[in-house]
Amino acid sequence: MPVYNKYSKVTPDIEALAKYCMNEKIDPQLYSKFDVKRGLRDLNGKGVLTGLTEVSEIVASRNVDGKSVPCDGELYYRGINVRDIISNHPMDDHYGFEEASFLLLFGKLPSKKELSDFCNMLAGFRTLLPKNYVRDVIMQKPSNDIMNNLARGVLNLYAYDQNCNDLSIANVLRQSLELIAFFPLISVYSYQAKQYYNDKGSFIIHRPRHDLSTAENILYMLRPDSKFTPLEAKILDIALILHAEHGGGNNSTFTTHVVSSSGTDTYSSVAASLCSLKGPKHGGANIMAMKMFADIKKNISDWDNDDEIAEYLKKILHKEAFDKAGVIYGLGHAVYSISDPRALIFKEFVEQLSVEKNRVAEFKFYSKIEKLSAELIAKERKIFKGVSANIDFYSGFVYSMLGLPVELYTPLFAIARISGWSAHRIEEINNAGKIIRPAYMCVQDRQEYIPIDNR
Repeated sequence: MPVYNKYSKVTPDIEALAKYCMNEKIDPQLYSKFDVKRGLRDLNGKGVLTGLTEVSEIVASRNVDGKSVPCDGELYYRGINVRDIISNHPMDDHYGFEEASFLLLFGKLPSKKELSDFCNMLAGFRTLLPKNYVRDVIMQKPSNDIMNNLARGVLNLYAYDQNCNDLSIANVLRQSLELIAFFPLISVYSYQAKQYYNDKGSFIIHRPRHDLSTAENILYMLRPDSKFTPLEAKILDIALILHAEHGGGNNSTFTTHVVSSSGTDTYSSVAASLCSLKGPKHGGANIMAMKMFADIKKNISDWDNDDEIAEYLKKILHKEAFDKAGVIYGLGHAVYSISDPRALIFKEFVEQLSVEKNRVAEFKFYSKIEKLSAELIAKERKIFKGVSANIDFYSGFVYSMLGLPVELYTPLFAIARISGWSAHRIEEINNAGKIIRPAYMCVQDRQEYIPIDNR
């Protein structure tokens, strides 16, 4: 593992300097005074319109008699309801993510031949991970955080690409398809390298199989025996579909647009989006939800006792339990109010998996927490819209039933979202205009410069 020097630690000198930074608090009232949309959101939490896209749409309200009224959430990929994409795939078809990726990238549903050719193309790209890349990049000082390894791995791919700076659509598409193919490999191998260095065990690489889908290959490469059930592969495939895209305004996709508008290369753009997704307020939220559920299980003696559960949830809200942040992770969303369609769709399949894994009681416990938490937040918090479970509420539970390590939870999000990022990057390049540069108002008072000898 990495060896750090003394400058890697916070010293008393740095602590003293940090006090100057801690004083830089902007008066919250100034946001109202100057009508600044903090976080690019209005008072209702709705995002400020900053761009146009054809890639996807989030619906959380309807216009009724000239008024915006909250409704059950809907998510559309290129105008097609994501629920229809999933419901029309039979249980034995594990290529839903590939079909969704084709739709996001090219704006149309593929024919059988087009989908087959597309899957074969991705399979072919998986074999093109540069020679010695695993040894020279992934195994060199592996990070404890796989997202950092993934971002570093993407930046290193720049050095292997002879046309790294070519922004023609054909070349950017080629780079995007390679990244869609490479992400599962880099993520799984990075985790295995981390385990090898930490545990000094064996480092066995299972190369991806040409005949398996993205979801199937993840399970195949990760598990020592490479075995998985059809239901496991199907549910992971559904998870990838639901995480593949979520509008142009989410933090990491907006990052894609912002960075792409500067004219930078694909690898830099994707690395920036990965760094955004890593944050616990974005892609890392599913890990926080899992940690919270583990804490709840330790502190609740009777999973059927609503009063005991509600009392502990109240302690979490009041910053008296878990991480004392006052947040019930997995509840609420920046856009959705009545329901997150991804959570509703996912929940239907989560129950099936809980039966196969003999964890029905745990599923019911999650469902109970979902209901009680929503009621409690609506009662105790001043909110401008409803609150419901989001995709992070059940995704961690699903990944745990699949036996996936916590370290791969957020990388799995990235494995899915690279398709959406790629579609948005191509869209930004196609509509290249001015560099994205929102304004910030400076509220610092003017000061007189004082020569150093007079300070």
